Amino acid sequence: MDFQFDARTEKLRARLTAFLDECVYPAESVHAEQVTAAGDPWSRSPVLEELKAEARRRDLWNLFLPDPRYGAGLTNLQYAPLAELTGRSPHLAPEAVNCAAPDTGNMELLAEFGSEAQRERWLRPLLDGEIRSAFCMTEPEVASSDATNIATRITRDGEEYVVDGRKWWSSGAMDPRCELLIVMGKTDPDADRHRQQSMVLVPRDTPGVTVRRGMTVFGYSDASHGGHAEIDFTGVRVPAENLVGAEGTGFAIAQARLGPGRIHHCMRLIGMAERALELLCRRANQRIAFGRPLAEQGVVREWIAESRVRIEQARLLVLKTAWLMDTVGNKGAHTEIQAIKIATPAMAEWVIDKAIQGYGGAGVSQDTPLAALWAQARTLRLADGPDEVHRSSLAKHELRRWL
Repeated sequence: MDFQFDARTEKLRARLTAFLDECVYPAESVHAEQVTAAGDPWSRSPVLEELKAEARRRDLWNLFLPDPRYGAGLTNLQYAPLAELTGRSPHLAPEAVNCAAPDTGNMELLAEFGSEAQRERWLRPLLDGEIRSAFCMTEPEVASSDATNIATRITRDGEEYVVDGRKWWSSGAMDPRCELLIVMGKTDPDADRHRQQSMVLVPRDTPGVTVRRGMTVFGYSDASHGGHAEIDFTGVRVPAENLVGAEGTGFAIAQARLGPGRIHHCMRLIGMAERALELLCRRANQRIAFGRPLAEQGVVREWIAESRVRIEQARLLVLKTAWLMDTVGNKGAHTEIQAIKIATPAMAEWVIDKAIQGYGGAGVSQDTPLAALWAQARTLRLADGPDEVHRSSLAKHELRRWL
């Protein structure tokens, strides 16, 4: 692969960097103050809406979608350094440019598998940033790392489907502008284990949909992902045309959705680690302890050097994965997607942890972004499949090569 970013990518990187420096970083404290003043951790902040308007004005919008009919038409390799930049301010930047999970994955799902009517009804307002959406797959009563375990039932009744079950960690559902829930459940429990599941589109205000509570992440609202909810579906009826694709294709659609989602998370994680390392270096140069700057302490220099090595290793693997996804497709990059999902959150967690250590008490306070960055990195060792599942699958693939 060619490690040189093309002219379009470099132009977008420069434009996005300027947007972060001039608009996003200064808005971080304002956003926090506005959300605190609102008294609702999942509330919308006026400054975020201002950022979105400015991003559109600067033509920094829907960068993640490779289909030029819907997005910027960038390849995964072109998008990678841009997603990395948004990871430097994960609570504001991704949504400011309409590249925030779970909407990104939901838009990709609708673009690839949705009917024309579904795309017109739901994809268009998502692309325009007018609404948000949620993805409802994980359940509290089963080990959802194996998606074939899900127990929610989706039953055909004439010209309708009836949804019954409970979901949690339904990302996006706590956002007050969430209007669409994409729900995965079983339509045929007697079919092959990977053909039992289907997906339906459920408007958020459908009778029988009850949000039991918002879920916090290490005490944070995680509003950048629209918040996470525990939701009951009790006799929820939707028209049959709300089925995504065909019955029995839900598992395959979920896997197609999660592949790009995993690499997007990893791209942003590199940005989180880069910001943590920058903060650590600034702290090390300025903070005096035991009569000399932290930068002169051997252990701190080891943290900094090791952080740079780990970031570069992860970035190269993510870029290789993006290149493979572009050249041989998501299935051809399956091994690398699993590898980056294992390696990148662990890398970011380690780097951010060392930055927190360098800041001492300030590192775990609200005075730096480090505590929130660490919470996101640690959570991503569970989201979209825990480390252990990816390691097991990756090991099986390697073992098959030598049978």
